[in-house]
Amino acid sequence: MSLAGVGAMGVALLAMPGVAQAQSIGQTAPSGVLQLDASASEEVPADEIHITLFTERQGNDSSTVAQQLNQQTQQALETARSQSRVKVSTGAFSISPSTDRDGKIVAWRGRSELLLESQDFSAASKLAGDLGGQMQVADVSFTLSRDKRQQAEARLSEQAIAAFRQKAESATKAFGYRGFSIRDVQLGHSGSIRQPRIAMMSMAAAPMAKMSAVPVEGGTTTVTVDVNGSVQMVP
Repeated sequence: MSLAGVGAMGVALLAMPGVAQAQSIGQTAPSGVLQLDASASEEVPADEIHITLFTERQGNDSSTVAQQLNQQTQQALETARSQSRVKVSTGAFSISPSTDRDGKIVAWRGRSELLLESQDFSAASKLAGDLGGQMQVADVSFTLSRDKRQQAEARLSEQAIAAFRQKAESATKAFGYRGFSIRDVQLGHSGSIRQPRIAMMSMAAAPMAKMSAVPVEGGTTTVTVDVNGSVQMVP
């Protein structure tokens, strides 16, 4: 893991003693209040892989297409359930008509998906390869597990809060005040994943055939914790 560093902290002086201005009739801005924000970020390796497999059928009868899709998906499910390190579930299932220029239905097309999810990249990759003779790879993505994200957010919360307090102390001294008290504060979390582009298009377009394994490489997620709030400077 590499620490991206504590983000920039902005400080805005809302009001200084002796220069309070009226906000509205009958109201004045509070004196000696600072609005602060701070953030901390970290690049965290993704630890969950999600693979979407699919099969398609076309025919003159919608019920026949549906039956073929169900049979193909069930066979793939039975193969996938023979192992326990990859979570397997069914995904989208659709059947739609193909029409000619006059709007007449000339065929039916159907698609069924199977979803693989695991923290064991090798096991998921191998299973996707084993299913290559039954279904094709449509998509591969990576995410952070709930536990790993919560651990990262806990670390970053401490860093962001410490940065918030340090900025408050520095600003308070710079403005000639003795100390400060926290008026209000909010914590927010966010994250964006960076993952390498994988050569999935060629595999998805290729004829279905059993592969040794699907080549995968996890990316990283930028986890960020933001702290926003205000402090009351004490003379």
